[in-house]
Amino acid sequence: MKKIIFLGFVISSFSIFGQQTVNNYKYVVVANKFDFLKKVDQYKTSSLTKFLFNKYGFTSFLNTEDLPQEIRDNRCSSLFATIKDASSMLTTKVYLVLKDCNDKVIYESPIGKSKEKDYQKSFHEAIRNAFKYPIINNYTFEPQNSVKKAIVNVAETPKVLPKVNKFIAEKKVVNTPIITKAEKPTTVIANILYAQAIENGFQLVDTTPKLIFKVLKTKQENLFIIENKNGILYKMNAKWVAEFYENNVLVQKEYQVKF
Repeated sequence: MKKIIFLGFVISSFSIFGQQTVNNYKYVVVANKFDFLKKVDQYKTSSLTKFLFNKYGFTSFLNTEDLPQEIRDNRCSSLFATIKDASSMLTTKVYLVLKDCNDKVIYESPIGKSKEKDYQKSFHEAIRNAFKYPIINNYTFEPQNSVKKAIVNVAETPKVLPKVNKFIAEKKVVNTPIITKAEKPTTVIANILYAQAIENGFQLVDTTPKLIFKVLKTKQENLFIIENKNGILYKMNAKWVAEFYENNVLVQKEYQVKF
C-alpha cells in the first residue's frame, strides 16, 4: 500500500504519453545547451543526458555532433531531447522533454530532484532521477513500419499460387487464412470494462461481471492508481492503459472503459 501511495504522489506531477510512441524512435538528439543554463554543456548536463539515453538503449547524439545519414535524410526518424528547470530556492528540480520533428511533445518525465549544494552534483542527481521511470528505462526499439511490412508480405503471397483448375484456385484464394492474417492488425479490440463508483474511485468489472481492478482517483484527470498493485491506469488516445508490475516484470494491457 505504501508503494501505491508513493506512486500516486509522484505521478500527480506529470503528464503521461504512450511508451509505445517512444519505442518507435531509434535515435535521440540532445540539445548541447539547455534553456536555463548560460553556457554550452554547462555542468556537463548535455553530456550526462546523452550518456543516460545510450545507457537505456537509445542511440543518442548531441545536436552539434556529426549525425548519421539516416537522421540527415529523415529528421523525423529521431526524437529531440532537452531538460527543463523547475527548481525552487532550496531544491534543484528538472524534467526531461522529448519532442518529434514537428515539435510535438512525445514524452515529459516526472520531476527529478536534488538537494545537493554543489551545482554540478545537484543537476546530475536531478537529471538521473528524471530518467528513473519505465517509459525510458524499459525502452525497446520497435520500428513504426514493422507491422506494415508484415501485411504487405502476406498480401502478396497469393501471387505465387500455382495455376490449377480455375474454380478450385478461386475457392482456395477466397478461403485461405492469408486474408485473415492481413486483416488481423485492424481487428484487435481491447477488453471492455465497466466502471462502478466506489469511495475515492471505481471498481472495473468485465461483462461476467468479474472484478478486474479497483482504481483510486488522483489529482490528474484520466489517471488512476490501481489498488493492491504497483501500477497505474491512464488514458492514451481512445483507450485506457493499465501498467503494473507482476513478478518484477512490467505488464501493459489496453482496455475500453465505460464510465
